[in-house]
Amino acid sequence: MKKETVLFFKSTTFLAIVACVLWATAFVGVKLGLKYTPPLQFAGVRFFISGLLILPFIPKLILKTRLSLSEVGFIAFIGIIQISVQYSLFYSGMNLVPGALGAMVVGSGPLFVALVAHMLIPSDSITLRKMASIGLGLLGIVIITLGRNKMGAVGSAAVLGILLLIANNILSGFGNVFVAKDKRRVPPLILSSYSMIFGGLLLWITGIGIEGFKMGPFPTEYYISLAWLSFLSAAAISIWYTLLSRPGVKVSNLNMWKFIIPVLGAGLSWAILPNEYPTLIAIAGMALVAIALVVLNKKSREAKNTSN
Repeated sequence: MKKETVLFFKSTTFLAIVACVLWATAFVGVKLGLKYTPPLQFAGVRFFISGLLILPFIPKLILKTRLSLSEVGFIAFIGIIQISVQYSLFYSGMNLVPGALGAMVVGSGPLFVALVAHMLIPSDSITLRKMASIGLGLLGIVIITLGRNKMGAVGSAAVLGILLLIANNILSGFGNVFVAKDKRRVPPLILSSYSMIFGGLLLWITGIGIEGFKMGPFPTEYYISLAWLSFLSAAAISIWYTLLSRPGVKVSNLNMWKFIIPVLGAGLSWAILPNEYPTLIAIAGMALVAIALVVLNKKSREAKNTSN
């Protein structure tokens, strides 16, 4: 394989797109799984398994675990913020809205990440071009949200679901910044694995206390969705934490790739989930999201050419 090809597959852009494509498939899996089990327990089992899946792929696991013991507080903190609390909001919100609408609301996440990064990371300020890209993406999400009735999301429950997903976005912004600002440099795979094991276990225990115990038996559809969600979380979160730890990677620029998620996530929901179908207003909103990505990508190419 040519050196240029290898470098492309290791590039931040390629890996960010891979992670976002994986996350986009989560909305279908979540909606399928929520038919059979309560939100918090489903999320807890998913992330606990995800954390375990990463362990065999960590080189020198025992040594790195021993070296990371001094950072157990930080790992637990990320597990609580980015797994337990954030995904309790995500799953609870997804339980109240259609899959496509959920994907689109979560797609506004890059705006909140950019704003949090601007406030907490001096080197990650919001430029005029970045603001234009964020604004276009957010406008697309707003248009889609305003047309939620045509997507089958009616009543106060749908509004609550949207608010919970927006809260998920805000918390995601803080979580990304915390990981990026970590000067102790906990190995990304260690951070991913143990934070998901701890956060998932905490979610599951909390779910039992709130929702009651419900662990099956379930149909094959449930186990397929759980297996896929566990895999994609292990892969996507590990990739993302690795990218956040790379020198020179700006949190806001990296998260702009998440505008891919609402487009692909909505499309998959329309294609797979029953009673979900595209509307003209949703397609118009998605077009604005696509334009936002083009604006961002143009900015990235120009910056790269300038540096060369």
